[in-house]
Amino acid sequence: AARFIEQEIVPRMLAVDDAGAADSMPGKLLEEVRQASKQAGFFHKTQPAAYGGKPASTLELTALRELFAAADSPLTHAVFGPGPGVLHAVEGRLKSQYLKPLLQGEKRSAFAFTEPEDARQPSRARVADDSLIVTGQKSYITGGETADFITALLNIDNADGSKAGTAMVVIDRQAEGVIVERAFESMDGSGHVAMRFEQVRVPVANIIGKPGDGMPRALATIGNVRMMVSAQATGLCMRALSLIEEHLRAPHRSGTPLGEREGVRLRFADMRIATWAARSALYRAARLVDSAAAGDPERATNEGSAHKSTVNEVMATKVFCTETAGQVVDMALQLAGGQALVKSHPLERLYRQVRALRFVEGASDLLRLNIAKGRLELDSGRV
Repeated sequence: AARFIEQEIVPRMLAVDDAGAADSMPGKLLEEVRQASKQAGFFHKTQPAAYGGKPASTLELTALRELFAAADSPLTHAVFGPGPGVLHAVEGRLKSQYLKPLLQGEKRSAFAFTEPEDARQPSRARVADDSLIVTGQKSYITGGETADFITALLNIDNADGSKAGTAMVVIDRQAEGVIVERAFESMDGSGHVAMRFEQVRVPVANIIGKPGDGMPRALATIGNVRMMVSAQATGLCMRALSLIEEHLRAPHRSGTPLGEREGVRLRFADMRIATWAARSALYRAARLVDSAAAGDPERATNEGSAHKSTVNEVMATKVFCTETAGQVVDMALQLAGGQALVKSHPLERLYRQVRALRFVEGASDLLRLNIAKGRLELDSGRV
């Protein structure tokens, strides 16, 4: 992987002036990286074996994701192929029209989980003969503007008005009644949309699994993303350490390198200690996920997903790694001085990235509350 970065990523980045978001990268460069990744054997590590993939363990994916994040290049977003997400183990129409094209790169999907703050009620789907009538709103749908279909968490109502439970439902992006209310960009450069559903008619066959399965399926996918985000956070810590070490060793206008000052060394040591602790938590969590999933029949169709028995450990890891990344990058910026505030400076870019990670798949305080609930009410989780 390190050789791949050196041979395939770095030379292409030298041809790009601003290493911004992946969406702003020339499509030609991204496609070149995809093809190189397929030849190197990385692209299929996130895909099921049934579709030609060579799925990696959570531990292996964690190591790779951290390393690619440390490379600090949006071109690394093209290294791994799309995974099945909540579509794992689907059959029939969902398999042929959505899962297969998704894994082959012919279609794009987006995950609609978050309700907007001003939503009057949760998004719902009412059963009407062979159809679902979908109403409601979703926000922060990453990649929703260019997606071919949306997988949305909905509350399902039976035809008689009784509650059937939550379900993940596939909704075609171009279906009548699917309205993008606004597209927006977050501070890390990623693109999102807020979407409204107005009496959207969807086949009942587009329910993934059965009503009542929605939240467990969503949480399994979210757990995998939380592990990915945690690996990205520690990778960015390592990038910040590399940048600031170079800065501390360099000649300074005072006549001696900044790294010779005791106060600076103390702060640099704190950054390294925090990164060591975060990486230790990350790799322990990855091993726990793999250990819990060993022998689970679901594992055969959902490689790399976080197991239900490690939900609390994965949440703790996500909070700790992303909070640590914020502290490490903030101190790196402080030690580098005002030059690091200039737009497009590597540390300025890292600062925006790591701040956004504390919100992805659950804000830190929300996850803290869930961790406490898991222990005090459900007697789950370990330290």
